[in-house]
Amino acid sequence: MTQDLTLSQNKEYRSWVKELKQRYLSARIKASIDVNRTLLQYYWSLGRDIADKQYANTYGSGFYKTLSHDLRSEMPEEKGFSETNLKYMYYFYRLYSQLIENRPQDVDDFRNQNHPQGVDDFVLKEICSIPWFHQRTIIDKSKGDAKKALFFVRKVIENSWGRDVLLNFLGTDLYERQAKALTNFSKTLPAPQSDLAQQTTKDPYVFNFLAMTEDYNERELEDALVANVTKFLVELGTGFAYMGRQYRLQVGEKEIFIDLLFYNTRIHAYCCVELKTGSFEASHLGQLGLYVTAVNHQLKTEYDNPTIGLLICKDKDNIEAQYSLEAYNLPLGISQYELSRLIPKEIKSSLPSIEQIESTLEQLSENNED
Repeated sequence: MTQDLTLSQNKEYRSWVKELKQRYLSARIKASIDVNRTLLQYYWSLGRDIADKQYANTYGSGFYKTLSHDLRSEMPEEKGFSETNLKYMYYFYRLYSQLIENRPQDVDDFRNQNHPQGVDDFVLKEICSIPWFHQRTIIDKSKGDAKKALFFVRKVIENSWGRDVLLNFLGTDLYERQAKALTNFSKTLPAPQSDLAQQTTKDPYVFNFLAMTEDYNERELEDALVANVTKFLVELGTGFAYMGRQYRLQVGEKEIFIDLLFYNTRIHAYCCVELKTGSFEASHLGQLGLYVTAVNHQLKTEYDNPTIGLLICKDKDNIEAQYSLEAYNLPLGISQYELSRLIPKEIKSSLPSIEQIESTLEQLSENNED
């Protein structure tokens, strides 16, 4: 007994036990991923067979009912062969097979086995790496657009999105907005970083999680975004960390205040965000450029990449914005934002404040205790 206690108190032994646990959990996760990938590769091959054999065209809609019945009879313990699921296997193949069209040798290689080798093997491995429910959801929302579908597959893998998060982003036109901001990143940043920086942008940004009055000003917009900073970070995208609002820096004899300051862990760079509730004006970039330069001098370290600036305004003339960007050798971008939840001021003023709600809840709690 004494020897057992001594061993349990040994730091090296305890560390080894924890390591064994982590190795086991990692192996279990890997095994589940491998099982899922193998299953989806089977679904792909079944969908391919349905497309090749053309039985659905020959025998009509009854084909899926017959196939479902026969497969269930052969494998009664398996649950994945409903009529609906079989149709999705066909849709699954038909959608992503677009990505390998016009590559005849690759297609031949692929048709010879469930696990492709000549086909963009890495891409198909990605496609089969997310849960089947996620795939069915993406298939529904992609409307036959294979590139859009692959975009969301990669987002699920990159961010470990669950079902609810995936559904949320599928409803926000993320694919259409991603990397669409007007920027000069390709001219002001080295290629790998400029590509990553561009990917972090959107146009427009959707702030439909805010409830604003119709005559809101910039400070109210800023207040609302900070109050909803978690949702704002989700809208900004992967890797953004919130550093502060009205971030103060001393420049000579003056103080400057950056509307919102972020750090992006993917591009390893600070990001200054300037908010404008009106239309884009060329002078806005001069102000933003000052912020970017100040951060480069005062906050950026030798381990950070150059700071980028992002101007988010209510609307813009794209040609004017593009011409304005060409005048700067700092990495700057311009995007619009959209609000959909506007509350008339007279209605909003009649709504209780957070403080009033909290006070009422406290009073109710006290009354219940009495």
